[in-house]
Amino acid sequence: MDSTGDQVAFQPALIVEDDALTQQRLDRLLRELVGETGGITAVDGVAQAKAAIGGVKPALALVDIGLPDGSGIELIDWIASHHPDTTTVAISAWGHEEVALAALRVGAVGYLMKERDDAELCAALRTIRRGGALIDPLIARRILAFVPQMPSEGEAAPVAAAEPRDKRDIALSERESEILQFVAQGFSNREIADLTGLSRFTIEGYTKAIYRKLAVSSRTAAVFEAKAMGLL
Repeated sequence: MDSTGDQVAFQPALIVEDDALTQQRLDRLLRELVGETGGITAVDGVAQAKAAIGGVKPALALVDIGLPDGSGIELIDWIASHHPDTTTVAISAWGHEEVALAALRVGAVGYLMKERDDAELCAALRTIRRGGALIDPLIARRILAFVPQMPSEGEAAPVAAAEPRDKRDIALSERESEILQFVAQGFSNREIADLTGLSRFTIEGYTKAIYRKLAVSSRTAAVFEAKAMGLL
């Protein structure tokens, strides 16, 4: 993921959307954020996206979930595997929490709903540009139902919450666990470096190790998986 300081690069950008009006809308919103100099390419399907991405080398990809020639989730997964420096955001008309979780698990750093007005979408994109991760509020509450509830003080934790959901033995080091806690609180790598006294590059190394152990490719997915496995 390319960034300047803690700001995620948004140009060049790739829009993968089969509706022409939505393409134009997203193009306009991105230009409001990055200016007219930002290179923005729009395609309408999975095949066109894969053909274009090598030449565009996008810093940002906005990917619709329902595409005419394939799944946006599969495309997000492909981008994460083949172009890991690209920040990918899912944008969809589908408000199903299972779909949002699937997109986050394969590498999306955000899940936005098309029905939001321009001001709301711009605000969401600004949050992502600052290094945050954002899920549309309409489905965020339902997604939280997938996360085990933490016990109140004095209450015993449920037995099942102490084990990883899929029974894998996730062995995080003490330092990795500490950094994962900071990630869950929304701190950027630079902020975590300041808090721990380590370099930003060292923090990035620990973060990548956490991703590998949790089998995820984004901060948002790492937090969801860690909570589901009882690691947070």
